[in-house]
Amino acid sequence: GFWGLVNNAGISTFGETGWLSMEKYEKFADVNLLGSIRTTLAFLPLLRKYKGRIVFMSSIIAYFALGNGIYSMTKAAIEKFCDALRLEMKKFGVQVCIIQPGNYARSTKIQPPVSAEEIWNELGEEEKAVYNKEYVQERANFFNSILREGSSNGSEVVDAMVDALMSPAPKARYMVAKLKEKALVFVCALFPTVVMDSVLSYALSK
Repeated sequence: GFWGLVNNAGISTFGETGWLSMEKYEKFADVNLLGSIRTTLAFLPLLRKYKGRIVFMSSIIAYFALGNGIYSMTKAAIEKFCDALRLEMKKFGVQVCIIQPGNYARSTKIQPPVSAEEIWNELGEEEKAVYNKEYVQERANFFNSILREGSSNGSEVVDAMVDALMSPAPKARYMVAKLKEKALVFVCALFPTVVMDSVLSYALSK
C-alpha cells in the first residue's frame, strides 16, 4: 500500500515587498504552496485507501517575517491548508502533520548569501528613488548574519519527519527550533500585534 507523503520542496529568497517582481511572487507560490497542494491531491485517493500519513514542511517563519516576507507568505498559507486538510482527513484515518523548523539555513542551503549589489541592480527606478545603496547593504548584512546563525544539524528536522511518519500517535505540529526562536513564535502568536511589531522592529534595527 501507499503509506506516507512528505511535501518537502521549497525555495527561499530575500527582499522587501516592493523589491520583488510579480513573476517572483508567482514562482514562489507555485513551488512552495501549489506544488505541495498538487502533490497532495494526486496521492489523496491512495492515502485515504491505506489510512496513511501526510507530512508538510512549514517553518516558524510562518508566524513572522524578517526580510523574507515572500517565504513567510507561502509557509503561512501551507499552515492553513494543512489545518483544513487535517480535520477533513480524520474520518478516513489519515493523519496530517506539519514540521516547523527554525533556522537551518546552514544545513539546508535553501538560501544562498545575499548580495546587496545584485539586489540594487534588480531594483526598479521607483524603488531606487525611495531606498539607497547603504540601506540595501544594511538589510543584506542583517539577513546574511541570520543565515550564518543557522543550525548545521539538519538531522533534528529529519528525526521529526520520521516520527511524523512512523509514530503510533504523531503530533499535529513539530516545532524544531532553538529556545529563542520558540519564544519569538510565542510572542507573535499570543501577544497583540503592536507587541509583535515592536519586537520585530527592534530585531531589524540591530
